Amino acid sequence: MPKMKSNRAASKRFKKTGTGKVKRRKAYKSHILTKKTTKRKRHLRKSTLVSKADEGRIRRLIPGS
Repeated sequence: MPKMKSNRAASKRFKKTGTGKVKRRKAYKSHILTKKTTKRKRHLRKSTLVSKADEGRIRRLIPGS
């Protein structure tokens, strides 16, 4: 049987936590930062968890990790 291949793009964007949840980075932190407040940019630095609705799809993309 062939190896299971993970989606490389997804495995760079998402990581599994120790408890098995899926972690992601927040969006809107790459450009046009001048109009965003310092507080907003600071909160965008933190990572968060993938929503329950999307978690199944993401898990399918990163089976091995």
